[in-house]
Amino acid sequence: MKGSLFEKYGGFASVSRVVMDFYDKVDESSLVSPYFANTDMRRLIDHQTKFMAYLMGGPASYSNDHLERIHDRLGITEEAFSEIITLLEETLEDFDFQEEDIQVISDAMSSRKKYIVTGS
Repeated sequence: MKGSLFEKYGGFASVSRVVMDFYDKVDESSLVSPYFANTDMRRLIDHQTKFMAYLMGGPASYSNDHLERIHDRLGITEEAFSEIITLLEETLEDFDFQEEDIQVISDAMSSRKKYIVTGS
């Protein structure tokens, strides 16, 4: 964790703010907001904060099996996944993440697409 992006950008408190802003963007997207219509957003933001921390080298872990289990029933499309990546990158830019760090996080998320997108 020492020297991780998680540590560089301020730990859980900062990551939590990023995730909350990210879900504000998600809520404004007609493409992806329907996926979250019946979701306990406080619970989701807590889980997503831990997942983002994990992607940034922080002290949380998620198995690919876990990702697949929670996303399997949602029918997430390639288009929706791409929108999520775009919104994530925009949010990280809003928080002044360096371009190379945004790419690292985006790549880490994209590398898990087959566990999130239905039929990929």
